[in-house]
Amino acid sequence: MKITSVNIKVNDKDDTRMKGIASILIDDCFAIHDIRIIEGDKGLFTAMPSRKTATGGYRDIAHPITTECRKMFDDEIISAYKKEIGE
Repeated sequence: MKITSVNIKVNDKDDTRMKGIASILIDDCFAIHDIRIIEGDKGLFTAMPSRKTATGGYRDIAHPITTECRKMFDDEIISAYKKEIGE
């Protein structure tokens, strides 16, 4: 599996921890939209698209299962975000 495209929309508001939204294309055949880029206490991380549950919590709609896959998503998306903002 390979991430073949990353598209970033930068959030220009300074008063929020959400720094942007990413869409990715996997193997040129599967897209995931609305991946949030968040500024956490330990740096940037990604949050997968989620839906509010009946109990008021949130559940990811799509997400990586393995640590290696999560790291690949984070590395590609955060790298594309930093490139987009000129870092």
